Amino acid sequence: MKKNGKSKIKKVVLAYSGGLDTSVIVPWLIENYGCEVICYTADIGQGEELSGLPAKAKASGASKIYIEDLKEEFARDYLMPLLKSGAIYERKYLLGTSVARPLIAYHLVKTAHKEGADAIAHGCTGKGNDQVRFELTAMALDPRLKVIAPWREWNIRSREDALAYAQSRNIPVSSTLKSIYSRDRNLWHLSHEGGLLEDPWNEPEESMYQMSVSPENAPDQPEMISLEFEKGIPVKLNDTSLPPHELIATLNEIGGRHAIGRVDLVENRLVGMKSHGVYETPGGTILMAAHQELEALCLDRDTLHFKEIIAHRYAELVYYGQWFTPLREALDQFINKTQEPVSGIVKLKLYKGNIIIAGRKSPESLYREDFATFGQDDVYNQKDAQGFITLFGLPMKVQAMRKIHKKTPAQYDQPDYTKFKRD
Repeated sequence: MKKNGKSKIKKVVLAYSGGLDTSVIVPWLIENYGCEVICYTADIGQGEELSGLPAKAKASGASKIYIEDLKEEFARDYLMPLLKSGAIYERKYLLGTSVARPLIAYHLVKTAHKEGADAIAHGCTGKGNDQVRFELTAMALDPRLKVIAPWREWNIRSREDALAYAQSRNIPVSSTLKSIYSRDRNLWHLSHEGGLLEDPWNEPEESMYQMSVSPENAPDQPEMISLEFEKGIPVKLNDTSLPPHELIATLNEIGGRHAIGRVDLVENRLVGMKSHGVYETPGGTILMAAHQELEALCLDRDTLHFKEIIAHRYAELVYYGQWFTPLREALDQFINKTQEPVSGIVKLKLYKGNIIIAGRKSPESLYREDFATFGQDDVYNQKDAQGFITLFGLPMKVQAMRKIHKKTPAQYDQPDYTKFKRD
């Protein structure tokens, strides 16, 4: 059977946020596919956004809604690997939305199996990255499931159209024409897109921000904090042991009041276009800064430099939705090995948007004051540097000699092969 020319789907599990798009999708799926719609909501730190969702989902026409608290899993299995990797996309973006999508999609597929659904659906647009992240995860976990992406099928072309659709069907939505930003919030960050931000020349309005104050409104006195790590994972904040998800939430509050973690970025989407977004990541920004300082203390030069290369590739994998891939799993094995000595304490001073490193120490530190001192020492003979410089600079010396003799070929440029013996 088909409805409106579409393949018959009996039951769909929809990734449901309760926002404008997914609220409209519920009746649209019912009208266009004649299917039962089950909503799935992952609680990954949205906070107040989850209030009233069961009633809203039912009012939209859903037969059931699942709301699962995944904050602990999110922090443990996704954010901590991300932190240890040091991955940052295009020098600024701490991947808050990107890293959450595989977790949500994983549980979407899991719920589809539990409910015997033959399809899953999402509210991602056909121009964004999230559609790729959801669908690659579904493909990796169960390619038998059909994926429905209404934004690629329906005639709704703007948020104004979606608002009109919702109003015509008495669907309760929170978006209005006065607050037209597209937002995604979780434990790690809050993103803002659309509205004034569609023109990258526009300065973001202060009223848009929700997790952080402006530097002008931040306290006039700095705040000192300490973070303790064990094998690359933060375990204590100011000498208090906290699980990762609680530690991140606390740092969000601390960093937010000091204007930490605001990013304004024109980025390259996976689908080929550029987009302008603003991100608030107070706790994540603090953790990344502290973690980098501890790695600088505990990792040898070659490992640290190679890990920076890995971090760039890891960021691409996360951004591109390739979390459930052999490469990401293999990189985690390398990263986890590098984190074995990354244990210690970092002191940071937070002041009007700045993170100032105030100290770091580790039992695994490779820093030796007796080696680095400019004073008298017994472990390093400064005369040894002359031979090292000669050998290290030999390729540069040869190139310079070639330039000097470029008009008359130098003897070393033309070996005399007649002197070589043949076997």
